[in-house]
Amino acid sequence: MAWSRGKRIPTNLIVGFFGSGKTSAITKLINQRPAGEKWSILINEFGEVSIDHAMVESDQEEIAVGELGGGCACCTVAFVFRPMLAQFIRQTKPDRLILEPSGISHPAKVIDILRSPNFADAIDLRNIICLIDPQDFEDDRKRESEVFQDQIHLADIVIMNWTDKRDRELIDRCRAWVESFRPPKQLILETSFGVIDSELLDMKFDLTRFPLFADAHPVPEQNQTELQVLDLASDRHHHVDHSDTQAQTSSAHPRPAPRQPLRFQNDAPGYDACGWIFHVDDIFDRDRLLDLLGYVQPVVRLKGVFRCQDDWWLINRAKDGTSYAPSAYRRDSRLEMILDSKTSGWNEFENKLLQCLAE
Repeated sequence: MAWSRGKRIPTNLIVGFFGSGKTSAITKLINQRPAGEKWSILINEFGEVSIDHAMVESDQEEIAVGELGGGCACCTVAFVFRPMLAQFIRQTKPDRLILEPSGISHPAKVIDILRSPNFADAIDLRNIICLIDPQDFEDDRKRESEVFQDQIHLADIVIMNWTDKRDRELIDRCRAWVESFRPPKQLILETSFGVIDSELLDMKFDLTRFPLFADAHPVPEQNQTELQVLDLASDRHHHVDHSDTQAQTSSAHPRPAPRQPLRFQNDAPGYDACGWIFHVDDIFDRDRLLDLLGYVQPVVRLKGVFRCQDDWWLINRAKDGTSYAPSAYRRDSRLEMILDSKTSGWNEFENKLLQCLAE
């Protein structure tokens, strides 16, 4: 299905808090992609170190994955998100675009960007799908969060994930809470492992939703030139390595050396994040590494890919769920951790990581 002038790109937002299962859901959706369709996936990560391109890896030439890290597309990196999205679309010319904002992004600001004059002629914004871990409903701080509430409020479809690990009574209470939002959700579904039916992407709903807390994430002032209206027919393409964040591609940052990783820290009200990039020659003892990363507390989100003695391994941890799998990624070892409280212990933890290197 080739793009042609005047055709708008079907676009979906997959939103949800940290650990709700957004990336897993996108991976499952990719597996349902109609043959011959080109899909582009743009992932916004709160942390500075990009990991999700390794998690959403695909050997299909018709799948393009881009990443923007170091903050939320709705506010702190909005000035980068706009031109990056325009360039990403020009380069990849997708038949479908899927956007995954960071776990604490306010979807209203992203929606406003997609509906702005710069993108309205190119983007056909379809269903917004919100994934929820019912366990987050029990957390007063999350339940009362304006961003969390608007992620649910602005969604056309809410999917309660992790239902295989949550009590039925908790799932029912969470559902009742979601049902209390007005206007009501078009669909409230339950799933596990992020399994989503691709038919949900294009279901027709005649309802416009408006945010409850439009100013939850203010956009900082930036000195920027006005974007030109997106023209997908333009032949002016510029190469951008979308698999790295702005921080990592900047010439101001040195490359990692053996046993001397680069470290990138980022925080927001109530959250603390830290990421590391290791030299490709750093080889980890898998057992020591997985013992460390599988049990360190407290962690809201942990993602990493590591070169170990036997293979390259991907680790994906959200709350009380941890998975490990071999990875085709081969560039370097890297890790991103997000906490829901401030810490001064990153130096100590980095030393523990270095102790996991093979002798």
